[in-house]
Amino acid sequence: MRIELAKYIDHTQLKPETTKEKIKQIVDEAKEYEFASVCVNPHWVSYCYEQLKETSVKVCTVIGFPLGATSTATKAFETKQAIKDGAEEVDMVINVGELKSGNDDFVKADIQAVVDAAKGHALTKVIIETSLLSNEEKERACKLAKEAGADYVKTSTGFSGGGATIEDIKLMRKTVGPDMGVKASGGVRDLETTKAMIEAGATRIGASAGIDIVNGNKGSSDY
Repeated sequence: MRIELAKYIDHTQLKPETTKEKIKQIVDEAKEYEFASVCVNPHWVSYCYEQLKETSVKVCTVIGFPLGATSTATKAFETKQAIKDGAEEVDMVINVGELKSGNDDFVKADIQAVVDAAKGHALTKVIIETSLLSNEEKERACKLAKEAGADYVKTSTGFSGGGATIEDIKLMRKTVGPDMGVKASGGVRDLETTKAMIEAGATRIGASAGIDIVNGNKGSSDY
């Protein structure tokens, strides 16, 4: 049960004040619990890769994080560099302002640039930042990510005042259909919530409380 649940979890540490000691801790925890991945900022990718390359744990990183407002060219370059450093999964943030402005062509092209940069080397997850969007905007963002060929849609960065909700996971799953991945991230801190997210359609969970989740404890981490 514990290992099965751990395979859903991206063991996450994205706080700006994160030290190398903390990164080593989550790497060691990921090895012990056999999480799906560790999710870290790009600076730590090469270190994590060296520590995890002989294990089943993937290295995941974030692109255009946390605002999504860097240029498309920067996101594509960041993706390529992260893959060179050892990333096997990349979680990119959409340009939320362009989505809310109705510029869907730009948003799709922005996602597509990351998908193309990662193709054949890394899974692409698209963070739509649900707490900032209306339901209509969430649906559009999910459709654009699917059209661009991304592997997952993801709820949140954890940095914008809101995280995953059951309602959003259901909406995202309905929008993208049964075959695309859906990642619940932000505020998922305990076993009960995690199970509910999976039942609602999540196929991956982003959490820094992964150990609390698999052990059935109450976590306190924000993202």
